[in-house]
Amino acid sequence: MDEHQQTASNTQQSRRRQFTLFASNFLKHPKMLGSIIPSSPFLVRRMLSHVDWERTRVLVEYGPGIGTFTKEILRQMHPDAVLLVLETNKDFVDYINGAFSDPRMQVVHGSAADIQQVLNERELGAVDYVVAGIPFSTLPDVARENILDATRQVISPDGTFLLYQFSPNILPSLHKTFSQVTREFEPMNFLPAHFYRCRP
Repeated sequence: MDEHQQTASNTQQSRRRQFTLFASNFLKHPKMLGSIIPSSPFLVRRMLSHVDWERTRVLVEYGPGIGTFTKEILRQMHPDAVLLVLETNKDFVDYINGAFSDPRMQVVHGSAADIQQVLNERELGAVDYVVAGIPFSTLPDVARENILDATRQVISPDGTFLLYQFSPNILPSLHKTFSQVTREFEPMNFLPAHFYRCRP
């Protein structure tokens, strides 16, 4: 097997491992993931196209899963920026830590509701962008509102909360919590996704 074939084989093995990990966790925790398949490149590009990479210094991701967004965020973010990743699933925490070796990334095994405490512990200031795909519609009402309130409090005045959902049910809560909410739709994803940009 030549070098090109070996690289292709390694890539295929990595993708199989990613899919197996994601699918097995979906079967164990369907309400935590919302979909059996990771986000499409179309959805990733659409969401991250709204990030001002040059000015962003603190970026937070809730629920990275196998790092579909994480990989692209690390590729585009500023050398001096920090990516803080919060994940409640230990399998995904271990995967992210092993798959991405980048000193700009800090991975926390914990809840998005604790974002203020996590930022304080790491002496990080206001957040420029929060990126999320956790299925808010399956969370208990109190948990959903706690996460949204905590997110609004940590975002800088000119920052943005970017999130996608497979259901529009989150919209009333977003309007209640944020002063500006813009809604888009990405059909090229399984499942088709509603995408929101929220300003504090």
